[in-house]
Amino acid sequence: MTISSNSQAQPMALEDLVVLDLTDEKGMYMGKMLADMGAKVTIVEPPEGHPARHIGPFYQDKPDPNNSLLFWYHSTNKESITLDITTPKGAQLMKEMVKKVDVVLESFQPGYLDTLGLGYETLSQINPRLIMTSVTPFGQTGPYRDLKGSDLVAMAMGGPMASSGYDHISDAPPMRCDGWIGYATGCNFGAIGTMTAIVYRDLTGQGQWVDVSIHESLSCTTEAAMPNWFFDRKVPIRQTGRHHGLTPTPSTQFTSSDGKLVNGFDIPPRSLDRWNRMVSWMDEKEMAEGLKDEKYKELISQGVRSGPEMDFLRERITDFISSQPADESYHGGQEIRLAWAVIRSPEENLDDEHFRDDRGFFPQVEHPELQKSFVYPGAPAIFSRTPWRMRRRAPLLGEDNEKFFSGEMGLTHEELVLLRESKVV
Repeated sequence: MTISSNSQAQPMALEDLVVLDLTDEKGMYMGKMLADMGAKVTIVEPPEGHPARHIGPFYQDKPDPNNSLLFWYHSTNKESITLDITTPKGAQLMKEMVKKVDVVLESFQPGYLDTLGLGYETLSQINPRLIMTSVTPFGQTGPYRDLKGSDLVAMAMGGPMASSGYDHISDAPPMRCDGWIGYATGCNFGAIGTMTAIVYRDLTGQGQWVDVSIHESLSCTTEAAMPNWFFDRKVPIRQTGRHHGLTPTPSTQFTSSDGKLVNGFDIPPRSLDRWNRMVSWMDEKEMAEGLKDEKYKELISQGVRSGPEMDFLRERITDFISSQPADESYHGGQEIRLAWAVIRSPEENLDDEHFRDDRGFFPQVEHPELQKSFVYPGAPAIFSRTPWRMRRRAPLLGEDNEKFFSGEMGLTHEELVLLRESKVV
């Protein structure tokens, strides 16, 4: 790894930030990003547990609030308290907690917190420096604000689905990729908005409300679809495994001799140098027949991308890739500066030395209650001065109640017992 060996002693970027996380599955990734960079993020869960605790898959296929792999990943480095904020005592405690925090993250239906007396206007009077970031399907205002949403709804109405699908299947419908990308996109913009508000707060002393619409977040990611419509009233067509486009483009996926797929972008190469190197590579395998003609150099220099010569060229390259294993095409292409890659399944990256060893991307995370450790995805970036660190696995349900309510809020043991008996915590 490129970070120094004493990274455990280095400060983390957000370690002075205190956050209360009231989000459900729509917004939980936002809190993870802040927690993984050092913020003290406390999940405020209902006594029955965060909604994601009840979503599988589960460790050893045993449904349990502490076994959800979805919750495990999205809650690393967070703490957990249970509190029923719908009760008068729970709402009162929430107001006391807000006095000591920098940020509140939430993803309730617009207006819901107001009905509990916990909306931004109320909480900002208690703590004028407070930043509240709300992630909802369609935002806090407008005719869509009360519509129900899901990741599928977000991807459909936000625009990305219309550009995703297959062009080699007749009348194929739009496709939505798996993995809750809609929620993740909203959370990314939510984290960016939160950090921007923190900078403003640090300059002015004033907090603010950050209203994040997942729908609008996804509309920022539709690539060429919006500008083509705004300027030319044209709709790009869906294409299998590559960018949408106003006109069809050749496939970039090629089958190798070992049955894997190679994504062969930049065919034909866009520079004469790469073209010459590619022809030499193919000639070493005795597969450059017909491509040494000077006319191809002229076409490459002129930037020609279609026509019978280009069709022949692609046929020869298709045969070339199909004659060798995928990794050989991938590494050979990269050596001559072609943007080629093997199309992997996610789990295949676990054995890649680049991620595993050189970058240290897959940390081992201890689960002391199970007396085991598990491999997790790690940091998306390496910071030389304020490193990302895995400090703890996702918390057990209410694991930090005693420390938080007694140690930080000053409640007595008797008061905490009473709250438990009355199901407030």
